[in-house]
Amino acid sequence: MKNYLVIQLARFGDLVQTKRLMKTLLARPGATVHLCLDGSLAPLARLIYPDAILHPITAHGTGADAGSGVMKMLVENRRTFAELAGLDFAAVYNLNFSGLNFRLAALFDPDKVEGYAWRDGQELIGRWPAMAMRWSAFRRLGINLVDFWGAYCPDMLPAEAVNPEASPKGGGIGVVLAGRESRRSLPAPLLAQIAATLAGSRKAQRLVLLGGQGEHAVGQAVLKELPTAVQRNTENLAGGTDWKQLVETVAGLDLLITPDTGTMHLAAHLGTPVAAFFLSSAWCHETGPYGLGHIVYQASTNCSPCLETAPCQENVKCLSGFAAPGFRRFLVTAKPEHSPGGILTLHSGFDALGQTYTPIAGNDPDAPRREVMRRFLLHHLSGSKTRFDELELNFARQLYREKDWMTADTPHRTQG
Repeated sequence: MKNYLVIQLARFGDLVQTKRLMKTLLARPGATVHLCLDGSLAPLARLIYPDAILHPITAHGTGADAGSGVMKMLVENRRTFAELAGLDFAAVYNLNFSGLNFRLAALFDPDKVEGYAWRDGQELIGRWPAMAMRWSAFRRLGINLVDFWGAYCPDMLPAEAVNPEASPKGGGIGVVLAGRESRRSLPAPLLAQIAATLAGSRKAQRLVLLGGQGEHAVGQAVLKELPTAVQRNTENLAGGTDWKQLVETVAGLDLLITPDTGTMHLAAHLGTPVAAFFLSSAWCHETGPYGLGHIVYQASTNCSPCLETAPCQENVKCLSGFAAPGFRRFLVTAKPEHSPGGILTLHSGFDALGQTYTPIAGNDPDAPRREVMRRFLLHHLSGSKTRFDELELNFARQLYREKDWMTADTPHRTQG
């Protein structure tokens, strides 16, 4: 029997997006998979990864500044750290770039740590995440985060085995009210218009508004903007569900309307169809819904995707396509000629590397270059660097460092 540890200390959506890695490890004969995560997500993790052994710690919400916050976490988490240090792991997958992740890595033999390791007081970044930092310079190309984390394992499961193909379940339409970043979310009046349009075109008998306690007021604002007939069949559940109730609700929907949120990834995990609205810093090729049967409406302007930490200098012009009068007509007809400018409509699919999104309306000028990069990454992961063609070599020159050319057959373990 072999023990494997996954350290995933990020939030809701990231936990769900670790699924390809988790399922790959769980599928290995005789494997026992341990998951270290923020304690607030443990109830959800038990529903998503029932076969994993959980090690909850305090990773968020200390109320302290960065420096003292890490110290507080270390003190509160000593018992769990001691438990982890006492286990013999064949490999440790440390997925997040954070001070706490590096301190956790110090518990283990650095030769067993994939991702972010610690050796003799030095923070080490593996070649795979280091490459990802370099390709962030051209985010429009990217790969899905599910595939990025899954690729830590050379034997990662086929993309088709991660989530079930999405299909309607009969429980009406869910509407996620907002994401963690406000610029990624549609304003309440516009969201109400879009939800009413999709509810009408699909003859939905029920509309459910979803979100945390902080979105309850947004839900009331959306409710007031809905046509009277739709209001009668709408329930505002924002702030009114625990993790188990959220899973049960989302699992029964015909469709989930959502920005880039953890609930969107939960729907994909459950096989519930997603209609995702991506704008501002959200880019579907990085964090879109994983699986077959999903639609993404991606704002595509010359400034997108932006940095969510930087102020918008463009008056959030990526919203304009969604607010265009013809957009709601396009939602009903799905005819490309009805699609307004500034929006790419894509359906989800797979290639040999993992998740893809193919346009059904709008022009994707990055598609040819993205295809080359995905081919390069696939060859990199397989260790077949001698198969690079000239176009792929352009990416190799940008993403490799000199020592990478000498050790391309071990893409993760070399630290840099």
